[in-house]
Amino acid sequence: MIGRIFEIQRFSIHDGPGIRTTVFLKGCPLKCRWCHNPEGISPKPHLSFLPDKCIGCGYCLKACRRHGHKMVEGRHVLDRDVCEVCGACTRECYAGALELVGRDVTVVEVLDEVMRDKPFYQTSGGGLTLSGGEPLMQFEFTEALLKGAKAEGIHGCIETSGFADFSRFERLLPLVDLFLYDIKDMDEARHIQFTGVSNDLILRNVKALHDRGAKVRLRLPIIPGWNDRDDHFQGVAGLAKAMPNLEGVQIMPYHVLGISKLDRMGFRRSDWAESRMPEPDTVAGWVARFAEFGLKVDVS
Repeated sequence: MIGRIFEIQRFSIHDGPGIRTTVFLKGCPLKCRWCHNPEGISPKPHLSFLPDKCIGCGYCLKACRRHGHKMVEGRHVLDRDVCEVCGACTRECYAGALELVGRDVTVVEVLDEVMRDKPFYQTSGGGLTLSGGEPLMQFEFTEALLKGAKAEGIHGCIETSGFADFSRFERLLPLVDLFLYDIKDMDEARHIQFTGVSNDLILRNVKALHDRGAKVRLRLPIIPGWNDRDDHFQGVAGLAKAMPNLEGVQIMPYHVLGISKLDRMGFRRSDWAESRMPEPDTVAGWVARFAEFGLKVDVS
């Protein structure tokens, strides 16, 4: 079975307990305006271009059949309007200025890489985490990876937006040891504005997972100026109180990693939220505010 991924990150310590290998799958039904992995939203590959690494060798110009690469006044210009994202130019770019983001791999290939660090999982309580993108968009591939991990006795996590038919979650219940479940905004209208979809299905699914006995940790991306509001915090507190067996609630303060990727992936900055990384005192204030609403939160 073949799936499409854009990164495998080893020795990860922020995507579940212990030392983990995180596999990032392509494709997501949400388009969060602050996404820190914008290259994971589309299921299609992206062409990453870093002009500062270009040495002007011209090999990509010869490789591109659509003439998408040009030298203009000694500067390498990429015309994304004609680019087919075929990857031919990346194979000629030994300077590393061009990279194809998104590759097709088999379940066996991924699990072989995951298994390299099995001793670290055993000593740290870590394992495999599937992230993205949204892993449930490539459901059969995700299920096969989790089955393979389970057969090897490896702890399995999924980072999920929660936006999928519950039948998919139900099939994964025996295979997932921990759901890392994002809550973006408790206000439905704002959720649609910020992510492109309603939060109704997301909230129904998380409650259903909890009621089925799944281990669920809520994760809260907090973006200054966008969802750092009292009504959102209070809504999350109410949601958590209705699910007493949660594995915890975790704040993920905004960072600029996603913004740094926009230019090299060819995305329009106007489509993305402008925010700032919060100061430690600001994050501490969020934690205190959640506490006032009766909810203890951790910070990632």
